[in-house]
Amino acid sequence: MATEAKRATIYFDPALHKALRLKAVETSRSVSDLVNEAVRETLSEDAEDLAAFDERANEPLISYEEMVKRLKKDGRI
Repeated sequence: MATEAKRATIYFDPALHKALRLKAVETSRSVSDLVNEAVRETLSEDAEDLAAFDERANEPLISYEEMVKRLKKDGRI
């Protein structure tokens, strides 16, 4: 079952738009395909980040000062 594409108006920086058009020509893809892929990748990365935050939600918190002390003690700074 295919879903109907939705239209949106996006204003690109002129140099970015030129680069996007050139990439579309070189890869034989539409600008819409390239933008959709980039948005999908970004949303996927966000979902991964949120999952990582959820996994670590119950870890004990450490202050910045304590972290600096540990790094000094371990000889990392």
